[in-house]
Amino acid sequence: MTDRVDINRLLVEMRSLKAQTQAFQKPEGLNPEATSRESALRVGEARDVPGFSEVMSQAINKVNDIQKASGDLQDAYERGEAGVDITDVMVASQKSSVAFQATLQVRNKLVEAYRDIMNMPI
Repeated sequence: MTDRVDINRLLVEMRSLKAQTQAFQKPEGLNPEATSRESALRVGEARDVPGFSEVMSQAINKVNDIQKASGDLQDAYERGEAGVDITDVMVASQKSSVAFQATLQVRNKLVEAYRDIMNMPI
């Protein structure tokens, strides 16, 4: 019988995604009447947060890696390599498809937001 989804790997990926989303949240407990020195410290902390373009390029690169891995797994199965199961190939194919569809949806939302902003009256 083949191995099922590795729960530890799945948990690591989920924690990684959680950490990426928490990078954009405001830290709690900050006094709104902070001194200029504290404001300067917060500005300095903001530099550690990755930019939008960096996050998007990382996401696109990850989708590309998933698609490459899926293609490699399909090729290995077609060549008849030992240890490559059809269920693994199908799961990788579905992961690739879902990742690509999610990327398309994000792109569509970004284009829609851009059009809405461009059509706003000045």
